[in-house]
Amino acid sequence: MNQPTLPIIAVDGPAASGKGTLARRLATHFDFAYLDTGKLYRAVGLKVVRTGGDPEDEEAAEAAARALDTTELDDPALSGDDAASAASKVAAIDGVRQALLEFQRSFAAMPPEGKKGAVLDGRDIGTVICPEATAKLFVTADVEVRADRRHKELLNRGETSIYPRVLEELKARDARDTNRASAPLKPAADATVLDTSALDVEQAFAEALKIVGGKVQEALDVLAEDSGDPELF
Repeated sequence: MNQPTLPIIAVDGPAASGKGTLARRLATHFDFAYLDTGKLYRAVGLKVVRTGGDPEDEEAAEAAARALDTTELDDPALSGDDAASAASKVAAIDGVRQALLEFQRSFAAMPPEGKKGAVLDGRDIGTVICPEATAKLFVTADVEVRADRRHKELLNRGETSIYPRVLEELKARDARDTNRASAPLKPAADATVLDTSALDVEQAFAEALKIVGGKVQEALDVLAEDSGDPELF
């Protein structure tokens, strides 16, 4: 008997677009497992450093990536400079990238804790990681709006932030992401673009739910029929 296909919601978009907030809200709403894929390379890099290894050591980095556990993604230290520095080094290693590709696909196909679906957010989710996703969102916003959000987020965390600098950093990152040779950042052909520039969190969530809700419910209904238990979901 074939393993039933569980619903997957892919949430892509540029930095500070609000995709992470939306993805978490959708996961809570549907009681799906949630994966912030942006933390993966940080977690691998930090794992190597904490065991006394060198993040540029291909063998050590790949071993750390293949041993990665979802519980390690909750570590507050992942937002620190050490994790960021190590992440940039392990991300250049092909074996690490392949291991994390498998990690993400496995998470989507077999969500932890017996969840009935998964929500993944990051970059390349709908195009590379889960091209077969049930529903795909590409969340974006004007770069000035995103810079203002990031600026306020940093200030609220007690960090130093200068708006013009944040704006320039986001513009530079957008340019790198959209112009890179391998898997440039762009909406999947079958993704729905959601512009959150003029939306608050609640409005953005309502729009996202309108976009993905029908597809997800249809997939859950199919699962219930396949299971022979209409009350399962």
